[in-house]
Amino acid sequence: MENDIETLQSILQHDPSNFQARRELSILLLNKGFNEEAEGNLKYLIKYFPDDAELYYNLGIVYEKLKDFKKAASAYQKAIKISPQEDFYYNLGDVLVELKEWNEAIEAFRKVLTTSPDDGNSYFNLGICYINTDEKNLAIDCFQKAISLNPKDIYAYFHLANIYQNDGLTNFAEENYKKVLEISPDYSWAYYNLASIAYKNGNIEEAKEYLQKTIEYNSFDIEAYKLLTKISIKDGAIDEILETLHSAVNKNENGDLYYCLARIYKFIGDSDEYYDCLKNALKNPYTLTFPQKTVQKEFEAIQEKLGKHETIEPETSVEEYVSDENKDFSDYDEETSIKGFEEFDEESEQDSDDNGFDEDEEFEYDEDFDENIDETDFEEQE
Repeated sequence: MENDIETLQSILQHDPSNFQARRELSILLLNKGFNEEAEGNLKYLIKYFPDDAELYYNLGIVYEKLKDFKKAASAYQKAIKISPQEDFYYNLGDVLVELKEWNEAIEAFRKVLTTSPDDGNSYFNLGICYINTDEKNLAIDCFQKAISLNPKDIYAYFHLANIYQNDGLTNFAEENYKKVLEISPDYSWAYYNLASIAYKNGNIEEAKEYLQKTIEYNSFDIEAYKLLTKISIKDGAIDEILETLHSAVNKNENGDLYYCLARIYKFIGDSDEYYDCLKNALKNPYTLTFPQKTVQKEFEAIQEKLGKHETIEPETSVEEYVSDENKDFSDYDEETSIKGFEEFDEESEQDSDDNGFDEDEEFEYDEDFDENIDETDFEEQE
């Protein structure tokens, strides 16, 4: 492909007005990941072919790859204005999801379904939008429709299970999480949520088995270690959880893991290890999600005791220090991100500040989009 790019660039050096060569070059650059170069060539072509919907569509793809979702939405809107097409609406829906413009995204995906009523991906995306507009029943309908069209859509099963779990319908939730695991046995988040359900239902051994499966398939799942720590302390499996946590922290220095270890050592009355683990937790503040002031206060307290040659007594009860909320993907924020979802690029999840978009601002199509294409953007590609 690189030779093709070089050949087309050579053609354009001798004949900059060869529009067909420039069009082919822009697509090759786009496919190869040279997004800025593709953008320049597409803008150049749009100056001469302002009614070419495909050019705007491809420009929208460029802006998506550049994480400039507001410009991408404007480009797709322009393409739709010229020639409404299913792919244009679908891509518009995707970027509106990124902009958290849920109602506008719903409208775009509904447009896709008017011409492709069996598009399971559009139903899935509608389900995501309806979750975020608090229209739970519509979300359920969409995920069920997505599943009927694609019985192996693990993400639709997962979201459906998550809704049921949040509503306390644990039997339905378990059924759908287990369906996820039938299709994808290594899907760690399904194991975690099954563990959470089992724990809340008092099925401790079952919860531990699911958490161990979670860690087997995702050794960096800190929430699994947190819940497993709580369960193991209550269950008296101290040696087992110490081995698990020490193995984990040797692979991944993590503030939360050190704090889990600290809680165990406090529970069994090992003052020195308790002190050391609190110290290490505070030395890893960026991975410490427990309240840092609380950890600091504990550290200062045990430091003072050790300075007076005092020790701590083993605890007789377990503090409730870990949230048991199930993992869901309803928020399109930094990690939600929609973690593990093939339909969404995990690198695209970012704060609204990253693209200059105010979450509370209503999205509007930029009517001056063409005028905003500056002549200086059309430098010849060397």
